[in-house]
Amino acid sequence: MHQTKNNRGNMSFTEQANKIFLQAIRDYHLTDNVDTGINNPFDLGSIEYNLYLKCWIDTVQWHLEDIIRDPHIDPVDALGLKRRIDRSNQDRTDLVEEIDSYFRHQYSMVKPLPDARLNTESPAWAVDRLSILALKIWHMQEQTCRKDADAEHIARCQAKLDVLKEQQADLSTAIDQLLEDIEAGRKYMKVYRQMKMYNDPSTNPILYKK
Repeated sequence: MHQTKNNRGNMSFTEQANKIFLQAIRDYHLTDNVDTGINNPFDLGSIEYNLYLKCWIDTVQWHLEDIIRDPHIDPVDALGLKRRIDRSNQDRTDLVEEIDSYFRHQYSMVKPLPDARLNTESPAWAVDRLSILALKIWHMQEQTCRKDADAEHIARCQAKLDVLKEQQADLSTAIDQLLEDIEAGRKYMKVYRQMKMYNDPSTNPILYKK
């Protein structure tokens, strides 16, 4: 049983993930509006569903971060956006942990080898970075196609795009290798909940002292 392959042929996990991320980004940009409702095409509870949802959350937040940096934004609107971004960050964290639960279930029957090593991050947090890379590539590609930018800007963005694509290929390989190592027992995974304190009214002094 080779868990890094999915039930759609011979695609690796990251080939599948990158394809889904691109689909989510394309779907968002059909309207390019942060208030557009998600229409997830995958089955609820599936890893495909969560990968699509993950990238959709990241894509909306990407554009919220653009909007809030408008120097002329109304302060009241900015505060509302900041709180919306905070909620988005929590949703993102929760979803990463859910994706890690998927991996833990996938490899629950694997017995680590005596010399198995622990990785610096869980698979899902690496997948989180892969989703962000897909967004960076999409928007850097947009910059290389601008008609209102000069040749220097286009060349600079093209150079950055080349690096981003290399990063995507390298990270994809590293994630697939990590999953192969976990499946073979050469590495094992542990999941630590983020335990963010500022969202918890019992640990944020600004909230519990009121």
